[in-house]
Amino acid sequence: MKGWKRTKIKDLLANGQAGTDIQVQGWVRTRRGNKNVSFIALNDGSTIHNIQVVVDLATMGEEILKDITTGACIGVCGQLVESPGSGQRVEVQARSIEVFGTADPNTYPLQKKGHSMEFLREIAHLRPRTNTFGAVLRIRHAMAFALHKFYNDKGFVYLHTPLITASDAEGAGAMFQVTTLDVANPPRTEEGTVDYAQDFFGKHASLTVSGQLEGELGALALSEIYTFGPTFRAENSNTPRHLAEFWMNEPEMAFYDITDNMDLAEEFLKYLVRYALDNCMDDLRFLNDMFDKELLGRLQFVLDNDFKRLTYTEAIDILLAANQKWEFPVKWGVDLQSEHERYLVEKHFKRPVILTDYPKEIKAFYMKLNDDGKTVRAMDVLFPQIGEIIGGSQREEDYNKLLSRIHELGIPEKDVWWYLETRKFGSAPHSGFGLGFERLLLFVTGMSNIRDVIPFPRTPKNCEF
Repeated sequence: MKGWKRTKIKDLLANGQAGTDIQVQGWVRTRRGNKNVSFIALNDGSTIHNIQVVVDLATMGEEILKDITTGACIGVCGQLVESPGSGQRVEVQARSIEVFGTADPNTYPLQKKGHSMEFLREIAHLRPRTNTFGAVLRIRHAMAFALHKFYNDKGFVYLHTPLITASDAEGAGAMFQVTTLDVANPPRTEEGTVDYAQDFFGKHASLTVSGQLEGELGALALSEIYTFGPTFRAENSNTPRHLAEFWMNEPEMAFYDITDNMDLAEEFLKYLVRYALDNCMDDLRFLNDMFDKELLGRLQFVLDNDFKRLTYTEAIDILLAANQKWEFPVKWGVDLQSEHERYLVEKHFKRPVILTDYPKEIKAFYMKLNDDGKTVRAMDVLFPQIGEIIGGSQREEDYNKLLSRIHELGIPEKDVWWYLETRKFGSAPHSGFGLGFERLLLFVTGMSNIRDVIPFPRTPKNCEF
């Protein structure tokens, strides 16, 4: 195949000219035919669609087909011709075929269609070759690219915050420890506790649960920054909504109040959904047809409606007045559950919702206290099917108020001294929010389990590859 330049299947199907000599490479999805001709469905991952390769057995011989089975990787040189069949504009008339890698039909686990999601999670090293996960991973790429483009075009700075941290300043708990000590026989202090002074960092260290606090440091110098990277939670939660390793996007903006924050979040989410509809329609249509018949409608729903904004207190009043039986009882002061959030979005307002001004007791220490002394300038964006998709707030910029809140919650000053100092030296009003990237992908793809929107899920008792 020397001298032949490979063309991606996506480009051949979109722009390929009949009569052109081409080379295509990929993995065999199916092979069918008779004693005269064989038809190979080939896919290279660039698109949900296969290209049909036609093999004239009288010319090329039946021996060529011996190793061309489902899952095999091949290269084909031939001519692109108009396809007489329906459903495809062009196909490849093969002149030569090279087998790069065989796939034993007796052991290759993707021989047939209709595998369960549970089975595919057990072979995460192969599941990207299925139509479903090819679509999901292409959409994941598109959403990551769109995220960077949105912030870049608005002049934000991409800030790389650390994955290793020495404190759990957010109070999230359940962190993964990072250590070079011998865990079977760690050094001890005179009191019998582990002597972390002898560890690599000289103190207890963990994987981060959020880049937000460090992000604020960047915003208070660069005005507008965003983070995007993996975060970690060691919660023993085996549910369709939990991962031990997941990706977060956290913008932080100096000189933004809570209204500016809400405006940015709404603009951002609509931008991402519009990008998906404009650039991923083949994959979205496949997922809509195969998994969730309402997917495309929900995506359009977000674009067609302004987000409704109301306070937590107003939302509680609506929920209390609803003729609805709740699994989790509603009263002022409780954290809203997915059933409450979805009711507000899907039944009451019939549009995305942004809730503000939550009770301070159920929100983090860094959120700006309102004048009532009971609520903080928090905001949560609620979507259909998902519930909360973004959480954020205006941050407390007043040193004394922030210090008081830290003492109130029992957070050691020594763990957040650097954070407090930003309120000592040139403090500024600022706001930010966090978007769980996999939660966004659940919404955009219509998948029902968060383990199916990340290439290699990390969950309790599962850390393969």
